[in-house]
Amino acid sequence: MLKDEPKQANMSKYIGRRVLTSVAIVLVILIAMATGLIEPNPRPY
Repeated sequence: MLKDEPKQANMSKYIGRRVLTSVAIVLVILIAMATGLIEPNPRPY
């Protein structure tokens, strides 16, 4: 429907960048939890 191909390429680039940064942040948090740098909250039950 939309004929702007360069616009779609730019949007997919930005979405890919956001996904990669989100994955990197989650990995850093998981590594920090595994090494003991941060502790998760205790379960309430």
